[in-house]
Amino acid sequence: MAEVKVPELAESISEGSIAQWLKQPGDHVEKGEYVLELETDKVNVEIISDYTGTLSEHLAEEGDTVQVGQAIAIVDENGSAAAAPKAEAPKVEEAKAEPAKAEQAAPAKEAPKAEAKEASSTQQVIASPAARKLAREKGIDLTQVPVADPLGRVRVQDVEAASNAPAAAPAAPAAPKQAPAAKKAAAPVEVNDDRIEVVKMTRRRQTIAKRLVQVQSEAAMLTTFNEVDLSAVMELRSRHKDSFVKTNDVKLGFMSFFTKAVIGALKKYPLLNAEIQGDHILKKNFYDIGVAVSTDEGLVVPVVRDADRKSFAEIEKNISDLAVKARNNKLGLSDLSGGTFTITNGGTFGSLLSTPILNAPQVGILGMHTIKTRPIAVGDQIENRPMMYLALSYDHRIVDGKEAVGFLVAIKDMLEDPEQLLLQG
Repeated sequence: MAEVKVPELAESISEGSIAQWLKQPGDHVEKGEYVLELETDKVNVEIISDYTGTLSEHLAEEGDTVQVGQAIAIVDENGSAAAAPKAEAPKVEEAKAEPAKAEQAAPAKEAPKAEAKEASSTQQVIASPAARKLAREKGIDLTQVPVADPLGRVRVQDVEAASNAPAAAPAAPAAPKQAPAAKKAAAPVEVNDDRIEVVKMTRRRQTIAKRLVQVQSEAAMLTTFNEVDLSAVMELRSRHKDSFVKTNDVKLGFMSFFTKAVIGALKKYPLLNAEIQGDHILKKNFYDIGVAVSTDEGLVVPVVRDADRKSFAEIEKNISDLAVKARNNKLGLSDLSGGTFTITNGGTFGSLLSTPILNAPQVGILGMHTIKTRPIAVGDQIENRPMMYLALSYDHRIVDGKEAVGFLVAIKDMLEDPEQLLLQG
């Protein structure tokens, strides 16, 4: 018998919920064939079997929460699809009868299982590869390492601090034993009113809710505002939109202008492209810009990699492709991981002004809004101009008001004189 286990998905993902079993007990499976769909905090992933044979048993049900490294199904490599249903019937009965016997007897069998579970729990800790390597070298259990990262990630400095700390209490291996067990879905909420519909939040919506609350409680978040006259950008788009489409097979939108402007401003104010880890600041000398995309299942933030090295056309194509993948639920983990700064555009829904929430662990997010024609004083004249309010939310722990205001003014200046984007973006 071979076990199908939840594979390592990404550094930041340690568990998921079983959304749908694609194979049922008795079905024949080939090596590399999909057996279930797993819903994670970021994307839905289809899990494959590493073995050919008959799927003999599900070890977790749809809706259960399962950990990375946990066995979720059994494949009989000697079984056949035709014989499986008959052969499985007595096994199911034996499985039902077994727990009563197991509680009274066989403590010897439980011990190795517990040890295996403890070993797998270390892999379920969210840790960087360097931290895992250092922990192995020093013989440190990652589950016992205190972390300073708000998302619970174990870093190298956490492992070093644990190794230098006086030996205190390696006392409780009991907690890791519970980790591999599938968590059953919570009991449904009961409402005695047929006018109220109770809908369970998806795993992704639960994660969004938890992280939005978390970032507001952990970051010193402030928002500053400005407005930008988009006359020059709109005139430039109007002159070049037809030739741009013919040459690049993609429309010249606003996002490429704003992405270029953000990059130019980040180069002037690098702390807005940084990250806080404990009492250290990580200054990032690359520009991976997250672009918020609204989907039926919630907001996702795919990332445009090395945006500073991309042309206007490449940025537009990249954003368009990511948006299509997001709405078709085809984003991969690589599309969502990382990101140094985020842009969100509430203007697509008609928002005039808002205060965007930080996308942790980033320390800055730019909010775009709807364009409204308003009377503006231009010299001694009053003219109707296409105006947009801009909002910058930032983490005041490392970004002061001077830098935040300067950052937003730099974006405004570049958009009102788009030629600067060629030099600074």
